[in-house]
Amino acid sequence: MITQVKPWGNSQGIRLSKELLTLAGIQNNDFLDIEVVDGNIILKKTFKHRTLEERAEEFGGKLGPYDEFEWGEPIGREGW
Repeated sequence: MITQVKPWGNSQGIRLSKELLTLAGIQNNDFLDIEVVDGNIILKKTFKHRTLEERAEEFGGKLGPYDEFEWGEPIGREGW
């Protein structure tokens, strides 16, 4: 695939086809690590956003080391 460097605001930019991004598993707003190796630019997908549920799975479905805490009987106008 050949693409061209074009002005983009005060910077330069390139466009990558949707097909190419799909093949690389890259979606909008993904983070890419950029390296220059022997004069070549290398893009690597570096971070995948995970939902809260996906993150909780890493901890056996538990979101934190939190247990219920007994605060005692209400004093004053607390309602629980």
